[in-house]
Amino acid sequence: MIIDCFPDRVITVNGKPFLYFGGTSYLALTINQDFQNNLITGIKNWGTAYGSSRNSNIKLAIYNQAEEKFSELINAEATSLCSSGTLAGKIVIGFLSKENSTFYHLPKTHPAILHKDSSPVFLNNTLHPNLLNNTVEHVVISADAILALEVKPTSFEFLNEISSKKKITLIVDESHSLGIIGKHLNGVFSSISNKKLYRKVMVSSLGKALGMPGGIIAADSEFIDLLKDETDFISSSSISPAYLEAFLLSQDIIKKQRKKLDENLSFIFDNLTLNSCFKFNKNYPVIYCENQKINKYLKENDIIVTNFKYPTYKTKMNRIIISSNHTKHDLNRLKQALITFN
Repeated sequence: MIIDCFPDRVITVNGKPFLYFGGTSYLALTINQDFQNNLITGIKNWGTAYGSSRNSNIKLAIYNQAEEKFSELINAEATSLCSSGTLAGKIVIGFLSKENSTFYHLPKTHPAILHKDSSPVFLNNTLHPNLLNNTVEHVVISADAILALEVKPTSFEFLNEISSKKKITLIVDESHSLGIIGKHLNGVFSSISNKKLYRKVMVSSLGKALGMPGGIIAADSEFIDLLKDETDFISSSSISPAYLEAFLLSQDIIKKQRKKLDENLSFIFDNLTLNSCFKFNKNYPVIYCENQKINKYLKENDIIVTNFKYPTYKTKMNRIIISSNHTKHDLNRLKQALITFN
């Protein structure tokens, strides 16, 4: 389906209106007028884009200001901004690949943080035997903060089982949790604490809940400083500074949109009982359905959701998204449609 405007709570396809419960604009900042006005202010101050290396002799103050704010909100020692979440992941994996490390990943880890020679953390539901042996080595484990087709934050309790001989670096992708899990922008990163971790690194897209075309890396200061000397970082332009101005000006707007989202989640999930093909969590704005008939059924009820084949999925993904902009009437229509689906 091709549409000719940005999708809000209602979209028009071939002249017919549909309720839209798809996409990734969880906080609906992309079409929020106040956020857009702050972006216009940012454009007036910083232009539409800045196509220069962050390591150039001329440096824009807004990058340091935004990184300091993100570090404070994420509760990280340091952060680094770049042009996309995918690039953020590639920079981190590229740097760690230079070390003599062994890579592992949890199921359906995003390709951006998936090393080409990575092995699964679990084999037949049991921890990989090489993580249990006494070989002294550096291991890198990649995972999404909320795994694909899951609706609750990933548990990292398995780290306790890994041999103490391993120096563990954990990479967590927060693209689908930053801004919608935890308080304000805490996400999952700040809650991960394990004595066996040598280092933890967060990467995330900013183009989902926060509505900005860019990416971010969070870690300890030493690691972030090292990344800023990486070829991919030096040779690439970063996120448009205008968006960073909008972000700094929009903290109250983000909090307001998050409150609206939380209210919508409380409304739709109140006393909601669905059949076993659905997976949901009352604190997360996504409902998954394993039944491939759901897409056609909802469309027949004038509702469109996310439905496509993702690289790490075996079948098409049916992803139902609740945003800050949905009205109680919208949510009631979706709720009734899901209850009657069988």
